[in-house]
Amino acid sequence: MEYEKGYVYKLMDNGGPTDCMKEYFKEASDEMMRARTLCFKANNTSPDDSSYVGYLEELFGRKLDDIRILTPFICDFGNRVSFGKNVFINHSAVFSASGGIEFGDGVMLAPGVKIATINHDFNRRHTVYTYGKVTVRKNAWIGLGVTITPGVTIGENAIVGAGAVVTKDVPDNAVVVGVPAKVIKYINPDEQKEKW
Repeated sequence: MEYEKGYVYKLMDNGGPTDCMKEYFKEASDEMMRARTLCFKANNTSPDDSSYVGYLEELFGRKLDDIRILTPFICDFGNRVSFGKNVFINHSAVFSASGGIEFGDGVMLAPGVKIATINHDFNRRHTVYTYGKVTVRKNAWIGLGVTITPGVTIGENAIVGAGAVVTKDVPDNAVVVGVPAKVIKYINPDEQKEKW
């Protein structure tokens, strides 16, 4: 059977399932290898050599003039990640991005953040996958070592405390902590404006 280009991504956008043994999955496998190769090259360039950014620009298919990503960095689907303006991603981030990741303007990620957008079918776990896009809205701050699971939206101005595991949507202006993450308070976004 012949599949049109992008068929696997349509399945991912609809939450799946996909089967990695099917012919249509080759397009995804090719992107994973491309992404892993570019991350390897970026991660093996000295951090004081700004040429590593060129590999990341190729990975995401866009200039990163207003985006800062520190290495080491891992992303398996560069074509499934989108950025707003002035996004900062600290070192050791891991993006399992096949289901899609969207970052709003001004998002900050601390070191060691892990974002998953894919899951395994409970019964056919070796070959069948499901997906859920992760959205991190404007000015959200994700703390050290946070894990975000498939399908989650982090609200505007939200703060996710270090080590949290986020399994449900986080409201705008909320501060969440813990495993699983729970709201402990809300902040006043007007007080968050930079004072220089």
